[in-house]
Amino acid sequence: MALIDHIFRCNQKDLRAFRPFLIDSTTIIGWVRAERIDILSAYPDVFALSRVAVALQPSLDTPQKRTEALAEVAQDLAAKGHIRSLRNELYACKLLWSSPELFQIDRGAVPFFGLKAYGVHVNGWRREAGQTLLWIGRRAKDKAIEPGKFDNMVAGGQPAGLSLFDNVIKEAAEEANVPPALALTAHPVSVITYCMEQDAGLKPDTLFCYDLEVPADFSPQNTDGEMESFELWPIEKALEVIAQGTDFKFNVALVIIDFALRHGILTPDTEPAYEALVAGLHYPHPQ
Repeated sequence: MALIDHIFRCNQKDLRAFRPFLIDSTTIIGWVRAERIDILSAYPDVFALSRVAVALQPSLDTPQKRTEALAEVAQDLAAKGHIRSLRNELYACKLLWSSPELFQIDRGAVPFFGLKAYGVHVNGWRREAGQTLLWIGRRAKDKAIEPGKFDNMVAGGQPAGLSLFDNVIKEAAEEANVPPALALTAHPVSVITYCMEQDAGLKPDTLFCYDLEVPADFSPQNTDGEMESFELWPIEKALEVIAQGTDFKFNVALVIIDFALRHGILTPDTEPAYEALVAGLHYPHPQ
């Protein structure tokens, strides 16, 4: 593999297999597999179906009504095995992060409806003897997604009702035992977008990236069981492992490539795919 292959991997999809999910007659909020539209016919009070689209019923005209209706649908879909499991964590459905909330829905149901999801990723890094070092975590082997793969020091989905920075502080404490005073020094540095097809559905994701420069005497320790261990790597080693295969969680590869671009580790003179990498980290979501 090459670094650019991870951009392709995170944007591999066939939209011909999906139908737009509308909140009204024109506004696309997600994408549902065409083969799953018949499943939604069991909920006529919630969805208006056609051969070309799925739409929420006009009577669901407030965020609360939509949230309540979709909660019942999600529970039933999970009970029937159409969704692997619910996560008991609500995500906010928005057109953009800065847009008004349209409704909330269980995290486990987000891919089924191809809804845009948000997350935060924190690069824990420091300089030593002229080297740029990254703390790399290894995901627990019982994780539902990419068990045992390498990960950022801190990363997590964005729950409803919480600011991005409050989520950074929360996830930093849970995943790496980062003291709040240190977590408060994290800097928002970039946004990564991608859209990939998985068995669960479509994932049009937005990752808000933060850099956290940590002192030499800091070592992350997991407190919530989601990470198995941490290692301190030169950035060059991380890039080499990414280029060799899929040992990193799929989207974490993008976050580390982004870090290397911003810190001048990858340059236009040394990386032939430099322009494609920069553009590929901001792949537009389908509209």
